[in-house]
Amino acid sequence: MSTVVNLAYLLAACLFIVGLKRLGSPATARRGNQIAAVGMLIAVVATLLAGRILAPWMIVAGLALGTALGVIVARRVKMTQMPEMVAALNGLGGAASALVAWAEVTRYQAAAGEGLAGVGFARHGLGAMDAALVLSVLLSVLIGAVTFSGSAVAYGKLNGKLPGNPVSFPGMRMVTVLLAAVLLAATAYPLWALGDSAYDPGPLALGVGATAGAALLLGVLLVIPIGGADMPVVVALLNSYSALAAAANGFVLRNYALLVSGALVGASGIILSRIMCQAMNRSLLSVLVGGFGGGDAAGDARSATGLSVRTIAPDDAAVLLGYAGQVVIVPGYGLAVAQAQHVARELSELLLSRGATVRYAIHPVAGRMPGHMNVLLAEANVPYDQLFEMDEINEQLARTDVVLVIGANDVVNPAARTDPASPIYGMPILNVDHARNVVVLKRSMAAGYSGVENDLFYLPNTSMLFGDARKSLEALVAEVKLV
Repeated sequence: MSTVVNLAYLLAACLFIVGLKRLGSPATARRGNQIAAVGMLIAVVATLLAGRILAPWMIVAGLALGTALGVIVARRVKMTQMPEMVAALNGLGGAASALVAWAEVTRYQAAAGEGLAGVGFARHGLGAMDAALVLSVLLSVLIGAVTFSGSAVAYGKLNGKLPGNPVSFPGMRMVTVLLAAVLLAATAYPLWALGDSAYDPGPLALGVGATAGAALLLGVLLVIPIGGADMPVVVALLNSYSALAAAANGFVLRNYALLVSGALVGASGIILSRIMCQAMNRSLLSVLVGGFGGGDAAGDARSATGLSVRTIAPDDAAVLLGYAGQVVIVPGYGLAVAQAQHVARELSELLLSRGATVRYAIHPVAGRMPGHMNVLLAEANVPYDQLFEMDEINEQLARTDVVLVIGANDVVNPAARTDPASPIYGMPILNVDHARNVVVLKRSMAAGYSGVENDLFYLPNTSMLFGDARKSLEALVAEVKLV
């Protein structure tokens, strides 16, 4: 039986790797997700059958219930709610890993009552309590608890229930250092106690309890000082934490599927976090220290200096678009808020029918989570060959007739290139200001999620079309048809 289970885990691991590879491209991402899901199904069923945890009918019933809940949630969650949903799932994954590790400790406690010489452990199918097991349990609880509480804070920041701007209090760094010291002691004590009583799970239970409490507080303190502008990095990092907790559980349970899947996703999350940091020209350490970006700032400093913006009506913007040969659409979070992706696709199809070349420019940190804009446009069935990453599209923007910025802000702010005093100076951006004409669809002159005002709005080649993005796009579609 163990050979069959190990072969099933090997097959699942191969499917995880293939699925993860296919997630690297929008064109194959959906199939990659399906392949990885099949791998997880195989791993779950193999584990339940091998351990005789549930009867076959219970497995089928559980799969049916879980599938039904998953379909309902997937259909009801709006695209604007996707970032907080990912944060919630990360948190639940971390909590599950911590609870599984705790359950394993209780099994050892129950078995210890049947014989301190290890006889009780053998009756329960448990191996000896050694340093590797103790360390794996503590890491599962530590990483899982940090992920759970940190994800809860990220969820609150993303859906607006908590302030998006950085939060701190006097002595916060000292409290963080003290919690780290508690975690170090909680990890060291069970390992030290093994030397005296290798089969006594009592010190491990005490260490797990202390680790869980300190880690929950630490997760909150690690995320609250991080501003909204860094949320894509936080989401990727918490996803990695959740996977690493699962990998540690793989050591605890001696489960190869958990170990492989956790290691794969954990490494991918770290790599993605690094990519997000590079896209903002910031180090991961500077993101974790926090203090950058808020969610409520509004920009009016430029108008106070006498600079003004040029507004444009939908009919005039339609004339620009109707006679343009090269059009680039830059989607941002405002597009998701307005649920305007389908109208944007309708406009692009209309322009294509008139002979224009239409491309979508995607910045790596646009939106509130990694890949947010890609998912948004995929939902609207925008062809994948129209999507271009920042490095691919930037050199073409100077030859573009019209750039249509829909709800994007920080990722198109030329202050990142021109103003050394700006907090976002040095951050790679989409060089939309190089285009012949820029039309910005926005509700108001409010600053971006980083709290930094956008110099693009005041440039002579920029026109502002104020209003709800969806209504503005619908007006543009109607007017372009008349041009």
